[in-house]
Amino acid sequence: MPNPTSSRTGEGSSVFPIFTKKNEVVLFSSTAIALYGYDQGMMSLINTNYSYLKTMQIKEESPIVGIIVSRGRKPSIFTCLATTAFGNILMFISGFSLNGSSSWNGGAIACMLAGRVVMGLGVGGIDAVIPVYSSELSSDGARGRALAQEFQMNIFGLLMAYGINMAVTYGLGKDNQWAWRVPIVAMQIFLILLMSFISCLPESPRWFVSKERGDDAKKALQSIYSKEDAKSKLEELQEAHDNESDEKVGYKDMLLPGGSQFHPSMVTVMGQVNQALTGYGAVSVYGPQIFEILGFETTKAEFLTLGNYVSYFLMMTFAWLTIDVYGRRKLMVWGSVGLSVLFLILTVFGELAETSIPDLAVEIPGSITLFVATAIFGIGWLTTVWLIPTEIYPSTARAQGSAISVIIWGLANFAITLLTPIGFNNLKYWLFLVFAATNTFAGWWTWRYTPESGGRSFEENQEFFDCARKEGSWVVGKVDGGRFQGMEGKKEGGDEGERAPLLRSRR
Repeated sequence: MPNPTSSRTGEGSSVFPIFTKKNEVVLFSSTAIALYGYDQGMMSLINTNYSYLKTMQIKEESPIVGIIVSRGRKPSIFTCLATTAFGNILMFISGFSLNGSSSWNGGAIACMLAGRVVMGLGVGGIDAVIPVYSSELSSDGARGRALAQEFQMNIFGLLMAYGINMAVTYGLGKDNQWAWRVPIVAMQIFLILLMSFISCLPESPRWFVSKERGDDAKKALQSIYSKEDAKSKLEELQEAHDNESDEKVGYKDMLLPGGSQFHPSMVTVMGQVNQALTGYGAVSVYGPQIFEILGFETTKAEFLTLGNYVSYFLMMTFAWLTIDVYGRRKLMVWGSVGLSVLFLILTVFGELAETSIPDLAVEIPGSITLFVATAIFGIGWLTTVWLIPTEIYPSTARAQGSAISVIIWGLANFAITLLTPIGFNNLKYWLFLVFAATNTFAGWWTWRYTPESGGRSFEENQEFFDCARKEGSWVVGKVDGGRFQGMEGKKEGGDEGERAPLLRSRR
């Protein structure tokens, strides 16, 4: 529901009078997540720019193309933004010369790779911290919606990056160095705005409480609530923290078999691995090449990729409308089923594109299939694997869990985006058949081992892992009588402890 500006103490401190603190947090988080999408889309047409390839001294079909593509809450976010900005500048200056691009005697590619790695660390850090920050300030029944709305902005970032790429490419030509430098440096606009605005946001009161900084937590709550409500919320958060404070969690407890948080860490790891196995990291980056496999010439393929991103952005609306209704697990499983079928169909169209069948008989249904597959991935797999790690860990391990999620995402997508150009060069459309098989595995694993975390408090989600440990099984259908196979109905009474949202809509 709408969030009118309140006259209560603390809520009038918004930087923009028409916004509440909730609006500001959502706006900031959405813009930060858009960086992830911009980062993905930025290299899509740069990889085919002749000046870029010449400057970096790489061939268009080189595996190095794949290598370059892959890669306290508030202080952490600022550090990640600054790291991203530094890496972005390194990429921008690679091979720069007043007389046109230069290979710098081979140094340009080294600078580009260094910038890509540094910027990847920054963007990865943002993707680790923002979901945690957002989740800690949302209610149990709205965590999915909040993050899905932010990830819709992720697709807006992807769309904007590709749109800027197309504009400068067609305006300046593929032989012009500015056609690939402008899309890179344009990211600085995001970064400067976000770093300027971050000081106006509230720190997570849960993080303050976890560090035993009660006075700071109180101040943060008072920036959101009246003094009386802030006092009540602080007591609830302190009680939840006291219940968890006996267990100190380190990475050893999360990554070694037998550790207290090993099971949720494996759910987190396999979530990111399975998302990579859907193949859509490759589709996001190599969209034009995929449309060319379906028979389109280069210009049409690039415009169709832009259209696919527009559709992707619009269809993400269904993600935040459904994720808290049907749950994370159901969307992921049925998403994999749909993607497996659609990649099989794309394999058939890829084969038909090389026969004498009329071009339109392949191009039109093939394009529709790819558009639908993109929408299914966005609804079923884009947000869910980032959301689950923020819901299944105790407060003492939530940030570490999200960090593990990002690291696995980086490694898995590095592998996929490295292998994709090799796969297209050697397998061509048969690569779609490989993705159909990997989607089948991803769906099966999710159905068997991933619990439903939606609609439950953080503490309730930890009950699944306690029961799994006692019963000696990780199979969701066998743990606690299969209670975690789906969403639970609404409970009687109010929110307590970590069930309580810190930012709630008010009448």
